[in-house]
Amino acid sequence: MADQTAASGGNMLQSLFGNARTAGPALLKRTEILFALGIVTILVMLVIPLPTFLLDFGLAVSFTFSVLILMTVLSIQKPLEMSSFPTILLVSTMLRLALNMASTRLILGHGHEGTQAAGHVIQAFGGFIMGGNFIIGVTVFAILVMVNFTVITKGSGRIAEVAARFTLDGMPGKQMAIDADLSAGLIDEGEAKKRRRELEEESQFFGAMDGASKFVRGDAVAGMVITFINVVVGMIIGVGQKNMSFLKAGATYTQLTIGDGLVSQIPALIVSLAAGLMVSKSGQTGSADKALFGQLSFYPSAMGLSAFLLCALALLPGLPFLPFVSLAIALFAGAYYLPRLRKQRSDQMVGAEAGGAPGAPAGPGGAPLPAPEEPISSALAIDLIRLELGYGLLSLINTDAGHRLTDQIKGLRRQLASEIGIIMPAVRIQDNLQLPPNSYVIRIKEIEAGRGDVRPNMLLCMDPRGEPIQLPGEVTTEPTFGLPAMWIEPAYREEALFKGFTVVDPPTVLTTHLTEVVRDNMADLLSYAETQKLLDELNKEQQKLVADVIPGQIGVGALQRVLQSLLAERISIRDLPAILEGVSEATGYTRNITQITEHVRARLSRQISDSHTNDQGYIPLITLSPEWEQAFAESVVGEGDERNLAMAPSRLQQFITAVRQTYDRHAMMGESPVLLTSPGIRPFVRSIIERFRPATAVMSQNEIHPKAKIKTLGQV
Repeated sequence: MADQTAASGGNMLQSLFGNARTAGPALLKRTEILFALGIVTILVMLVIPLPTFLLDFGLAVSFTFSVLILMTVLSIQKPLEMSSFPTILLVSTMLRLALNMASTRLILGHGHEGTQAAGHVIQAFGGFIMGGNFIIGVTVFAILVMVNFTVITKGSGRIAEVAARFTLDGMPGKQMAIDADLSAGLIDEGEAKKRRRELEEESQFFGAMDGASKFVRGDAVAGMVITFINVVVGMIIGVGQKNMSFLKAGATYTQLTIGDGLVSQIPALIVSLAAGLMVSKSGQTGSADKALFGQLSFYPSAMGLSAFLLCALALLPGLPFLPFVSLAIALFAGAYYLPRLRKQRSDQMVGAEAGGAPGAPAGPGGAPLPAPEEPISSALAIDLIRLELGYGLLSLINTDAGHRLTDQIKGLRRQLASEIGIIMPAVRIQDNLQLPPNSYVIRIKEIEAGRGDVRPNMLLCMDPRGEPIQLPGEVTTEPTFGLPAMWIEPAYREEALFKGFTVVDPPTVLTTHLTEVVRDNMADLLSYAETQKLLDELNKEQQKLVADVIPGQIGVGALQRVLQSLLAERISIRDLPAILEGVSEATGYTRNITQITEHVRARLSRQISDSHTNDQGYIPLITLSPEWEQAFAESVVGEGDERNLAMAPSRLQQFITAVRQTYDRHAMMGESPVLLTSPGIRPFVRSIIERFRPATAVMSQNEIHPKAKIKTLGQV
């Protein structure tokens, strides 16, 4: 049994520590566990009494921690290297308060036993500072607390408050400067992203420091209150319960209390000084374990200076030698070991990025050569979809509302993929200082395809009945469909919904407009490469069909034109196998792209009929009169690919007027009917309709599915 226990204990130790060469990296990889254990230890110290030797060690740790914080703050080159300073302040404050609680228990419980009742550290500080006169000790302690409370903590708190306000006020200007440099070509997209991230982290740091300064101030107040309680309650216990004389109780408890106050207020003063140095700087956010075990150990010189100071303290008379010397040795070891470990990791990362290939170009002294300039050919690349925002709309992408905008765009890509059958290209969001503050522009292949105005802090309200909106607000026009609308304050949202109005937020307005623009231009976004990608991504069962059709019966370019023709009329190409089957059938008798497209449309009759079926379950139709049918048929000239519409302009104007009058009349009745023509003239009728009513669907009789229900509403 003993052997098994010893073996299991050995296995446990081996699993925890490994060998001496791997113990350091394993420990550094589990910093989150160490941090959690440290927090739990602090919480336990608030509840469980500590023996004097553990209290001495804890006070030494508190002193070491505060000195290390100050030395690190003095050593950093820029504040972003110590971004989680507010978290460090919180942990150090909790550690001192926990030690105060432990020392208070010992002082009040065992103070009558003598000045060594609360440990040697408190006894040494109390005796050394007081010099045998408790009045001197009280005076020195009062001055120390006054300096910490009224000078350092109050000043650093005010600096943090002012810095936070000025940083937040200056964010738009800094953001515009970054975007201006990007637009001017002074920096690339990667550098712009890095600067925006640093700007966001800086604002978060200042906001956190504004609140963290309250930790320091509260710590000073708590120290004064605890000192007063220890003196008064200690003398009551000493005189009333332990039968000590008043003078002896006063001398004993005053020395213990002043010593306790000094060993807590001196580290608090050091941390307050470090906070005062940090609040005038910015930083980046990071996890607490990285702040404590990464940033504090990033500068070996700071650790070395801290170790040297601890050695000097260990030599002072009265101070316990072992705790300070052991911590100094640990810091010396860390200062020696951590740089080598960090260099080893850096070399491994460089080797991984370089792919381990020898002979990489290097400059003098082995330094890597600077990265080559971006080739000028990159200027030829264009953004397929670009959303440009005025500076007043930057909040849509820099705040929680902005995350909603980007999430909506991601959802839009998924929605269009399921509805239309192709993946919408990525949308590049960019600011444009030349735009009005609340305006935006949507560009397709860098050509403007839509623009509008939104109010980032308001809601867009629309009446589905088209009646005037009786609410306070700014009258406007909905940018997507040109409907009358009004911008209202968020406070009127519930009232607007109660009245039956449609209320949407600015990101939804912008996303809706982007959706319609993309739908209208999806045919232009379908490139040759995207067409080939759609063919390649068909499942294995359909690849035989692809091999039979492409390129023997039709080329990828011709198929692209067929798909573009379908997308131009908002017909989904998600059922690509059915489209390929229709193309294969049509190429048996024609090579004309228009006729192939019409045959494919007939093959997709079920899908097309379903997409135009209304809520009542039928397709509303407006038919073309026999006169216009004959007029169009007689105006088509040429054969094969040369067929064109040659109708007199005056006759075309009559047709346009007749269509407008008919559709306007049915629109007033709430109907949106489909124009029905014969198959031979449908493409030519559509080419006329799309110029003045692009949203009107034009179908031929071949596209009406046999099982579809229809209802004729009128005739042109």
